[in-house]
Amino acid sequence: MDENKFYVSYNSVHKLVKNLSKQLTETGFDPDVIVAIGSGGFIPARIMKTFINRPIYAVGISYYGIDKKHKDHPTKIQWIDEVQSQLEGKKVLLIDEVDDTRATLAYCVGELLKFNPEEIAVLVLHNKVKDKDVEFPVEIKRYFAGMQIENVWIKYPWDADDIELHTENERIMLEALRKQGKELY
Repeated sequence: MDENKFYVSYNSVHKLVKNLSKQLTETGFDPDVIVAIGSGGFIPARIMKTFINRPIYAVGISYYGIDKKHKDHPTKIQWIDEVQSQLEGKKVLLIDEVDDTRATLAYCVGELLKFNPEEIAVLVLHNKVKDKDVEFPVEIKRYFAGMQIENVWIKYPWDADDIELHTENERIMLEALRKQGKELY
């Protein structure tokens, strides 16, 4: 198992989202809609729907090319039909799996702001603790991260070829962290 990789199982994703749904409630943020950034935000958004029962709209934002290298800037590849009527005056919960460079999240926020939502909150499973390429617009007042994490490669279960091996790698990693006195979930 590679120590520069952080394995996350479906069970851990579910636990993170459940805890994040409690944070939403505790802070009084009650969104009207969920916007999931594809593809990493799709599964966390669907799990969040279990806890807050709001409609989900999917957007596709591409920041990587076929060669898995960053493009110059994020671009829309899929967007919400009838956007204005779905977002105008609404509280929007924008969900993605990770806040790494922040470029994709900030780009999506900028696009959503064009449709005059009442408020946008950003929610991610993991926030990489590092300098970001961009900052959020000043309109973003609420930011929720399930976990702060070092700048390592995160291995999500939806990217696994062998889900049993992936889940076992997470178990081994978590056991090693527990021995170091670190309890994550």
